[in-house]
Amino acid sequence: MLHIGCHLSSAKGYLAMGKDAVSIKADTFAFFTRNPRGGKAKNIDPADVQTFTDFAEEHHFTKLVAHAPYTMNLCAAKDNIRTFAHEMLVDDLQRMEATPGNYYNFHPGSHVGQGSKAGIDLIAAELNRVLTPSQSTTVLLETMAGKGTEIGRTFDELREIMDQVELQDKLGICLDTCHIWDGGYDIVNDLEGVLEEFDRIIGLERLKAIHLNDSLNPCGSHKDRHACIGKGCIGLDALTRVINHPKLRNLPFILETPNELPGYAQEISLLRENFQE
Repeated sequence: MLHIGCHLSSAKGYLAMGKDAVSIKADTFAFFTRNPRGGKAKNIDPADVQTFTDFAEEHHFTKLVAHAPYTMNLCAAKDNIRTFAHEMLVDDLQRMEATPGNYYNFHPGSHVGQGSKAGIDLIAAELNRVLTPSQSTTVLLETMAGKGTEIGRTFDELREIMDQVELQDKLGICLDTCHIWDGGYDIVNDLEGVLEEFDRIIGLERLKAIHLNDSLNPCGSHKDRHACIGKGCIGLDALTRVINHPKLRNLPFILETPNELPGYAQEISLLRENFQE
């Protein structure tokens, strides 16, 4: 079965997101824990969470993939920005426990001139500071396209972060197809080779979710510009091979394409048609 969903607005609460997902024939979804640009998060309504939990069980949802705000930079050069990021991360992980056992995905951050090693060390130190043995949420490092001073542009950089984290069982990877393509990993012509490299460096057992996106730019462009499925440089055939790959097909796939609900519904239908049961 293809487990697929998209980014939904969390403004109306969990049950509303669940109903939106079912309306487009999705069985998972992603949502920002707060405004993507940061700020105070909306209070969680326990009654809404319980109603959603029952709804999700009824409709056989798989794991959700929450997303941290883009402003959360764990390896910023300025102390006040790192403090802001720490406070958001602590708050978000506490909030995630309202819907236990799901995923929390974040962009590792940008070292802004400090160098990749300094950035990696700062990210790992912060994860060691906030991860706890009792948490049920798995935190996912996202693969990045490599624009500017982004950390996570290669599998090696992600592995270097992971190697420093003490609670390994609380950590995984979210692979973004647009990002790795833009980062120089040719999933169109050599998907097997890319996955073999990922397995050798990180381990495919650490891969927990996939952001399924086409790209407006050619391989290695380091641009990070998402395109609708089949409308970009990756193409429908290559993305179909991703969802059908025996080592990927059971993961949750999240669409982050430039769409509203009707567009996501069309993409989900297209991908389900191309999924080999």
